[in-house]
This record gives sequence, structure tokens and C-alpha cells, in this order.
Amino acid sequence: MPAINSKPTQAFVPIKEVRDGVAILKDSSMRAIVMASSLNFALKSEENQQAIILQFQNFLNSLDFTAQIFLQSRRLDIRPYLSLLEQRFKEQTSELMKVQTREYIEFIRSFTENSNIMTKTFFVVVPYAPAVLSLGNSGAFGGVFGKKSGTSGTEEQVNAFEEHKSQLDQRVSVVEQGLARCGIRTARLGTEEIIELFYKLFNPGSTDKAMHIA
Repeated sequence: MPAINSKPTQAFVPIKEVRDGVAILKDSSMRAIVMASSLNFALKSEENQQAIILQFQNFLNSLDFTAQIFLQSRRLDIRPYLSLLEQRFKEQTSELMKVQTREYIEFIRSFTENSNIMTKTFFVVVPYAPAVLSLGNSGAFGGVFGKKSGTSGTEEQVNAFEEHKSQLDQRVSVVEQGLARCGIRTARLGTEEIIELFYKLFNPGSTDKAMHIA
């Protein structure tokens, strides 16, 4: 029986590393991820709706680079909240409050078991692809501008990364300012948050803590 040519899971993940809040792909391109709040558009007045649409249109027209809007939809994990309620139940000294707390816990548990309550998180992925002139054998960012005299390969890679990250940061600022004009709050993900996000994407059954916009 011929051997099955199986590939490790890492072969299907396009990310090479996450560094200083930047996801570096295997093709050496870079990605920053900005989490964005939502707007209850339907509750806005018609005048406000038109203003938001106009501002968002202006924001899109101001971009001279591509950006991806990504929506993550996950079933709400109510267990941490139920654990908190159980703790509150144990701390109650009034029998009436104990009864009411227990009834509320059972109501929440029954309601969430019979309903699919989803949480939605919005992200904007901002890309930057360095112009590669000569890759050689120095790896990511190693031969982007050619080797500078008097600098080691490692130092050159660090300098190239910082320069490209600066370009990416400028793009992130444009996105954040444009969304702010639409009334949308944003928060750029750091290294640990990016790792957590991709871990959850590739492990949808995980129930780690959710990320929040301050």
C-alpha cells in the first residue's frame, strides 16, 4: 500500500511569524489587524445614516492600498458568566435572593441552550508588501535593498523590518482615522492578540476570553 503524502498543519498556515504586532506571511508580505466596533445603523436617523455613508465612501476613496474587512462570528460562550452567577449565589445571605439568583441562572442556561446566540467581531486587515529586489539566501527582509556596507545580515534584516513596519503603521493610521470619522472605534491588535485570533480561527472549538475595544 503506497504511503500517504501527508503535510503538517503548519504547511496550511500562511503566517511565517508574528512580530511587534505584525503578521509576516511566508511571502514576506506584512499584515496589521485592526479591530473595529460596530454601529447600530438602523437606529440612526436618516440624516445620520446619510452622513455615515458619505464618510465611509470618502474613507474608501481615500485609500491607495487594498484592505480586507473580516467578520468573525462565534457562538457566545456563556459559561464564564454562569460561573460568576454561581459565585454570587454562594455569597448570598438572603434566602429570597438565593432563590431568585438560582431561577435566573436556570433561565440563562435554558435560554442559551435553546438559542444560537452569536457574537460578531469586526476586523480590518491592512497589508504591506515590501518591494523585493534581490532575495538571495538571507530570508525574509534579508535582501530587500541589497546588503549595506558595514552592517551584518541580522542588523540589515532588523533595519528593513523597522522601515517596512513604519510604512505599514502609516497605512494603519489612515484606516483608523477614516473609521473614526464614521463613528467607529478601533484598536490595533498586538502580537499576543494576533496569535490568539489565529489560534481561534484554526481551533473553532476553543473558548478563550474574547477581545475587547477599550
